[in-house]
Amino acid sequence: MLHPVVLSGGSGTRLWPLSRQNQPKQFLSLIGDRSLYQETVLRASGLPGAQAPVTVCSDDHRFMVGEQLQTVAVPSGGIVLEPMARNTAPAIALAALHVLAGDDDATMLVMPADHLVEDEAAFREAVARATDLAAKDWLVAFGITPDYAETGYGYILRAEELAPGGFRIERFVEKPDLPTAERYLAEGTYAWNSGMFLFRAQRYLDELGRHAPAILAAARAAYATATADLDFIRVGAEAFAASPSDSIDYAVMENTDRAAVVPVSCGWSDIGSWSSLWAVAEHDADGNRHEGDVISVDTRGSLVRASERRLIATIGVEDLVIIDTADATLVARKDRVQDVKTVVDRLKAAGRSEHLFHRKVYRPWGSYDSIGVGPHFQVKRIFVKPGAALSLQKHQHRAEHWVVVSGVAEVTCDDRVFEVRENESTYIPQGSVHRLRNRGSTPVELIEVQSGSYLGEDDIVRLEDVYGRS
Repeated sequence: MLHPVVLSGGSGTRLWPLSRQNQPKQFLSLIGDRSLYQETVLRASGLPGAQAPVTVCSDDHRFMVGEQLQTVAVPSGGIVLEPMARNTAPAIALAALHVLAGDDDATMLVMPADHLVEDEAAFREAVARATDLAAKDWLVAFGITPDYAETGYGYILRAEELAPGGFRIERFVEKPDLPTAERYLAEGTYAWNSGMFLFRAQRYLDELGRHAPAILAAARAAYATATADLDFIRVGAEAFAASPSDSIDYAVMENTDRAAVVPVSCGWSDIGSWSSLWAVAEHDADGNRHEGDVISVDTRGSLVRASERRLIATIGVEDLVIIDTADATLVARKDRVQDVKTVVDRLKAAGRSEHLFHRKVYRPWGSYDSIGVGPHFQVKRIFVKPGAALSLQKHQHRAEHWVVVSGVAEVTCDDRVFEVRENESTYIPQGSVHRLRNRGSTPVELIEVQSGSYLGEDDIVRLEDVYGRS
């Protein structure tokens, strides 16, 4: 059976300030209303004979994965949690062990969670060709037929044809300079390496054991102690930490003698920068892409994305990227957006948090928005989903005032349990054991005012939590 595997371990910041470590680009709605992750699992679910998709992700993103699956009504074939990032070869090994536990003849379709595919019919045809090759024990890469000389992708050189639409791989090529990329385009035998693969799960593990045995040994040891945690699969952290960090390309595909490629033209993009998002988006007559409340005068070839909170107006500019969020705004020339990593590096060096979190932070119970902060106080707007509950907790350094704006909150404060309704408030003293629960059918919205000597999120002592957080 065909088991789609979605790799969602990335926490990249190439689309900063929208993409951040706690909400990377795969979970963002960049084209349309659904996130790239949701589009990927829906694409996988639509393949003939496909089983429920398996997702490999980091522990920090597990609830986001679960919620986004529920939102598009896609059943989960398992959410495997990586204890730490070890690149794609170990992640795929964990997924292979997981699918083989229930299907000893499993075929895996491996897809990154953050890629765009516009022509799904062409993609399905390519999967069918790759499936035929995988049945003959080939490990198949999907090569994107290039339509311009791109220097930001690796390339695959194909050799003889193995079957209609499938070729043996001659070699993988690192990212070329522009003259080399132009030559590859003219020769017509090179394809972009998409990072998507299809093979029999056992075949992958056999080749991994042959060419990168330390990775296979670590994955096996980690999966051998796997435990279920709600809808998630936790593997042994200490064993997985022993794995070398390596990509599937370096660990397996460049070493095996059974590597094949299926070229495909399916409107693919890895959306690796703001300029590449502009390239795949629909434009107005002046070549602009506007999102949100934007007014442009004599503006051309630009991507302008306004936040929900304010208008952006541009006059007499060309080839700009302007991305506005609640706490940060990026303005860059379109040909310089790759340098956003320099901004992120400076934020890290300065000990700031704008590369880690948005002002609005999602939690399994809902979300909070930090709407005001000052010396010894912080104000948050909190939303709690119906049926959800915050952990039973206490704080060593702060007290809290809660004012309910809408809904009915059930509050635990030490030995008291009581309801707080709209336009009512309560006080949580410093050190008190407390919890907020929404037993209703509508969201609870409240304003929380924190006061104290230290207001960091790490001043939470969790005593009990329905979501299994420590």
